[in-house]
Amino acid sequence: MKALILDDTVRYGDILSVRSTVGALALTLFLFCSACNKTEPAPPPPPPSVEVAEVVQRDVPIHQEWVGTLDGMVNAQILAQVTGYLIKQHYQEGQLVKKGQLLYEIDPKVFQATLDGAKSNLARQQAILKTARLELDRVERLLPERAVSVRDRDNAVGQEASAQAEVLAAQAAVDSAQLQLGFTKITSPIDGVAGISKAQIGNLVGPGSASSELTTVSKLDPIKAYIPLSEQEYLQFAREKQNVSQSADDMNLALILADGSNYPHSGKFFFADRQVDVKTGTIQVAILFPNPGNLLRPGQYAKVRAVVKQKPNALLVPQRAVGEMQGRRLVAVVKPDNSVELRPVKVAETIGSEWIIAEGLKAGERVIAEGIQKVRPGTTVTPQPYAETSAAGAR
Repeated sequence: MKALILDDTVRYGDILSVRSTVGALALTLFLFCSACNKTEPAPPPPPPSVEVAEVVQRDVPIHQEWVGTLDGMVNAQILAQVTGYLIKQHYQEGQLVKKGQLLYEIDPKVFQATLDGAKSNLARQQAILKTARLELDRVERLLPERAVSVRDRDNAVGQEASAQAEVLAAQAAVDSAQLQLGFTKITSPIDGVAGISKAQIGNLVGPGSASSELTTVSKLDPIKAYIPLSEQEYLQFAREKQNVSQSADDMNLALILADGSNYPHSGKFFFADRQVDVKTGTIQVAILFPNPGNLLRPGQYAKVRAVVKQKPNALLVPQRAVGEMQGRRLVAVVKPDNSVELRPVKVAETIGSEWIIAEGLKAGERVIAEGIQKVRPGTTVTPQPYAETSAAGAR
């Protein structure tokens, strides 16, 4: 019995020894695996690369723009002055025409017949006048011989004067008929570009009819640009002109076309209207621009840009460097240690692709113009020079 118990005890001890050995092996394996899974920490990322521009200070001209409407220097409306049927059109629409060039013809038959009748009546009245003068001469010869009475002489004088008046009336009728016949040939009163014909061959045209206006001829070189000035702007320019500090010819008037291109010729002040429009509170001002080749046409919309003043020692940064957040303008300033500071600024006018900074920056400071989305306040950056041309191409 003791032998059996002893044997069981030995076996139980063996089992405990085995379990202890297995546990030790498992612990060793776990520690080994943990050591294998442990890796070195990743190195921090390099500072982001950004493009920075220096705040520059210089004297800049301040521009102002107005939306203008172009109009011909002279716009001649071609009207039918006599009533008749249009039988010919002698010009090509949209082409240059010369002063006196024939544009239209109205059927002249009726007017030619009227002229012939007026000439016939003139000849008859001239014959009557000739007879009256002969009668007056005869009476004046016979009066000294008392072959005729003074009354006969007076009647002869009256008949001669009446016949002369009839001749004048007949001559006026001939002139009028000749003028009416001339109106059947419609010519251009100026050199210019002729517009689209508003009447067609065969239309009945004439004063008071729907087809009285046939076309328009416009002189386009130079061409006028009408711009509206507010009362305040007008008073400012008028005072400056009186003070001779800046004349209207010194404003460098430029024209910006509808496609955004700059017109190569500068303009000059022409005139201001006589009154302010009470409905809009503006006064119309005309600017003249050379128009060789007639590139500009009446009715076009364009912007007129003028230099209204000079701003000395203005601080300038690229427009891309200025952001907006919650109604505030912000720039990312790169400090001497290459850390970033977000700073609020006040902006003034734009000059080309640059902002004028009124408050918040100093000359020589650096601002981020490209890559501002990569940084936060306090971020350290790697600054690179700002390439404006490449940024413009990317846009």
